[in-house]
Amino acid sequence: MRERPAENSIGPWRGTQVSRRLPHALMAILGGLLLFAWGTGTAQAARIRLLLDNGHTRVLNDRYLPRAGQTPVPRVGVRSGPPKRAPAVTAAAARAESARLTVPQRLSQLERGGSITAARERGYLSTWRAAERAHTRLHATRRAELGAVIGTLQAITARHELTQSRLPALFLTLARNTQWWRTGPLLSSGSRVEFSGSQLVWEYYSGQGIELQVLGSFGKADGLYTAGRAHYRQLQALLSELIPLAVHRAGGLAWEYYFSFDGGRTPWVSAMAQGTALEALTRAYRATGDASYLALAHQALGILRRRPGSGVAVPERTGTRFLQYSFAPRLDIINAFLQTLIGLYDYATYSGDQTAWRLFAAGDAQARAELPHFDTGAWSLYQPGLEDDLSYHELVTGFVSQLCSRTHAPVYCQTARHFQAYLRTPPALTQLTGRGTAQRPLTLRFRLSKVSHVGIVILRGSRTVLATSASFPYGRHGFAVPALRRGSYVVHLAATDLAGNFHRSIGSLVLAPGRRAKTG
Repeated sequence: MRERPAENSIGPWRGTQVSRRLPHALMAILGGLLLFAWGTGTAQAARIRLLLDNGHTRVLNDRYLPRAGQTPVPRVGVRSGPPKRAPAVTAAAARAESARLTVPQRLSQLERGGSITAARERGYLSTWRAAERAHTRLHATRRAELGAVIGTLQAITARHELTQSRLPALFLTLARNTQWWRTGPLLSSGSRVEFSGSQLVWEYYSGQGIELQVLGSFGKADGLYTAGRAHYRQLQALLSELIPLAVHRAGGLAWEYYFSFDGGRTPWVSAMAQGTALEALTRAYRATGDASYLALAHQALGILRRRPGSGVAVPERTGTRFLQYSFAPRLDIINAFLQTLIGLYDYATYSGDQTAWRLFAAGDAQARAELPHFDTGAWSLYQPGLEDDLSYHELVTGFVSQLCSRTHAPVYCQTARHFQAYLRTPPALTQLTGRGTAQRPLTLRFRLSKVSHVGIVILRGSRTVLATSASFPYGRHGFAVPALRRGSYVVHLAATDLAGNFHRSIGSLVLAPGRRAKTG
């Protein structure tokens, strides 16, 4: 869904127009500074997954799998990783810990109350004990990762949140982690994996094990629909695995996440994942004519009607904002908001569900009011004050374009044109500091229009006195310049944005003698 625009892999400064204007030596310096400014890995990352099959793994490129940028995970400015280490346990705390409700006890309670059968209790208990046995036999990273998943299940149980509807997802997660850490390879954070005989998409979160990637799985379902009729059976098979993993939440059904970050406690939900579920279920109805998919989608509206933290709806003056993370009501991520609206619109269109139309109308009004504030005039924002990387810029451009085609609202269509143009527009780079004092360090300031890697070369005659580079977001920034002799210097600034567009400017820096301190 997010193919990267073509770009010169050896650097845009190699173009003929630049070559005619810059001396070869200076070109070499700027090229060295900017050549590795932006790697191609993030934006061009293939839809790679590791498939575990009878203890053996294969690397596959799954063209139906959404790219990693679409998954609701921590990004810049959002702390991620395992929970902080707990303080030393006191004697009183140890007694309280020993009195906590345990997983086997909770399973017994559910069986006695008639929520699960005796056979289900035995099956879940077997999964639990297998995980405990594997944990005692594993070492280092494998032991820590499986232990983290066991700990999450224990914590949910101790808080009396291990409900009957959560059992399938949580115990499947436990079983898959036991399987992976016993027989699969070690993983790098963000790796996506699948298991033989299953369509579900899982993702590795360092320190928290392998977790079901809800958005990735429903996004794969959308990809299968888009691929055409030949893939409809595979689409149905994937949804047949996902549907039983929904839980009762906020008066409806939802697909939860069971990893934590930035103070957000499991389990939590995402409007983006739920909106993509609505879209996938609607497409399954279109593919098969089976109205049960629409009935299930109606039940999935629950969290879109409720406030955080059971839901993801934040009432505003203009309408309703839908959240990426149910535990972060003040975090406004525009791509998640827009994708939720797309899912609501599509479901409402094919079902005629008036509740869905009302939810869409409230969200649409808010999105139209907010969207212009995510356009910097040169690039898109991920959240207020934080620019998108290339993958997210392409992603949000696609979402805005889809809403334009659905609603024909001017704000969506105009923003889509802006965002598309920014992929081809070089960054604007303006030198702000032109004078200084000799023999004193200074900061050479500049203004940048969008996130870019910026290089600076300062020359005195033919001699280079400074050559360095760094990455900067949009706004005013500066390079530290050491103390230099008085006189005139030529300043070359060059910027390469995330899409590979290049701009340079040539300016001057004049250093005057400083005033001598008065004596006597």
